[in-house]
Amino acid sequence: MKNILFLLLVLHQLTACSQNDQSKTDWQNMAKYAAENKALKPVSKDEKRVVFMGNSITEGWKKEDPAFFEKNPYINRGIGGQTTPQMLLRFRKDVIELKPSLVVILAGANDIAENTGPIALEDILGNIVSMVELAQANDIKVVLSSVLPAYDFWWRRGMQPAEKIIKLNAMIKAYADQNKIVYVDYFSAMVDERNGLDKKYTDDEVHPKLAGYKVMEPLVQKAIAAALKERK
Repeated sequence: MKNILFLLLVLHQLTACSQNDQSKTDWQNMAKYAAENKALKPVSKDEKRVVFMGNSITEGWKKEDPAFFEKNPYINRGIGGQTTPQMLLRFRKDVIELKPSLVVILAGANDIAENTGPIALEDILGNIVSMVELAQANDIKVVLSSVLPAYDFWWRRGMQPAEKIIKLNAMIKAYADQNKIVYVDYFSAMVDERNGLDKKYTDDEVHPKLAGYKVMEPLVQKAIAAALKERK
């Protein structure tokens, strides 16, 4: 386990160095999916395209279970390490311009880790709300996701994320309920007695492995079906 965490930390640091160079000109990393977005075929007549917007948990989903995206009209637009302000800035290019019927938003953990600096929970929610409003203004349905549990962040120890995640999830759910937006609760299905991510679903206590994604998939598909059913 220690060897795995050490390798993850090294990879994270190497990625951070690369991102620091890239961030001087493209802080939100629009370049990552530019070619894929350009090559994407137009939405077919009966297609209910779904974009998954998120961070490494979303990006890793396609790597761990590519069939989930290949067998469904799902497009993965996760970028490891990203915070909500970065996602908000690339939301038009990586979601709206792809003309999906629905977007699944999973965000907030890296904000709590302060990857791009300190931020209040209220401002994390505000960025998520802004993404929702952009989607709705373009006739795109939304599924809001709970942040996954985390007892600690291996790349930024001592942030005490567990209780902050619980508070942020309560805020996201309250907003979803008030605005009749479908909310998918991964947290309750994956949490352990410490309010961390259950070790049977992860190798690093933050990111799901295949077993974790297999818990998430039926939950999000049920949420997607419910949200699409509301379409006029």
